[in-house]
Amino acid sequence: MPTVAEQLRQGREALKLDVSQVAEVTKLKTDQVRALEEGDYDSFSAPVYLRGSVRTYAKLLKLDAPRLVEQLDTELHASKKFSDEFPAPARKKGSVDSLMLLLSRLNWMVAAIVIVLLAVVLGGNAAYRAWKNRTTSDPLKKLGAGMYQPAETPGELLPLPVNVGTNPKPQAPNNR
Repeated sequence: MPTVAEQLRQGREALKLDVSQVAEVTKLKTDQVRALEEGDYDSFSAPVYLRGSVRTYAKLLKLDAPRLVEQLDTELHASKKFSDEFPAPARKKGSVDSLMLLLSRLNWMVAAIVIVLLAVVLGGNAAYRAWKNRTTSDPLKKLGAGMYQPAETPGELLPLPVNVGTNPKPQAPNNR
């Protein structure tokens, strides 16, 4: 099985690209492209940069990037410089992780506009229903006889008696 470096070089040659074209498209330095094709991984400061560079280069060449990165990890394990610096095993994603990823991809400007429009529509709907269901008649007219006298009476009403002549006794001043 060819090494990662050989696969990258063969992929570049198959597409008839030169190193400077690859560097321009991938935004890698030409020295980094040459180092990747020669298997000189010591020129990279950390394995994370090396993995990212291989992934970018492999995507340009339309190679299987995850398989190449996996093969690169096997090759790095054998090297002196990177044998101690392997990434932590990937943890299983939970529902919170998925939700946070979804929220991070959300365009918040559009979401804010949609939320405001939804609030206006719901508020308008509630106001319309309240206006439509308002009571225009006397709410107490369905009470039984003797419990309520309607404002419009069919006949004459006698005035209520008022205690005009009855005043309480004046209190005597308290002289002690």
